[in-house]
Order: sequence, then structure tokens, then C-alpha cells
Amino acid sequence: MGYIEHPHLKITVFQTDGRVSVQFENQGYALTFKLGEDERLNSLDAIRNWADTAFLDDVLRNMERMHQSRLAANTRAVPAAADEEFEVIT
Repeated sequence: MGYIEHPHLKITVFQTDGRVSVQFENQGYALTFKLGEDERLNSLDAIRNWADTAFLDDVLRNMERMHQSRLAANTRAVPAAADEEFEVIT
């Protein structure tokens, strides 16, 4: 269907077989909301109204939570050794 302008997100609106999905992306994460076949949300203007400032703030907070979850998972998977030292070069 199109795109919605935003300073920090790429917002893409898809319509397939009458079903609408809205994808929000930043540099490392994506959130997709599947809105189904709601007649009230079948135009790009209706989706712009649906994705209001409060909703977009929530999307950004969710992406920050996703980032924190990823960092925590990285730390658990590859813990840094407390006594790591540089190799001695002779």
C-alpha cells in the first residue's frame, strides 16, 4: 500500500488478499502488526491515523526492549572472561 514517513523508523504498509500488515523497522529490529481485514483500516490514511504518536512511542520502546533482550542473550551465550589479558609479545 505504501510507506509512512517517520524520522527513526521505516514504516511499510502491506495489503495482501484484503489483509493489512504494518511493519516497523529500525537498524536492527522489526515489528509487524497484522491487522486483518478491517474495513476501517483499509487505506494508507487510516493506517496513518491508527499509528498515532502514542502507538509509535510504544513501538520505539518495544524495540529498545528487544535490543536489551538481545544484549542480555549475547552476554549469556558468550560471557566475557573476567581475567582476560592481552597476549605478551616478546
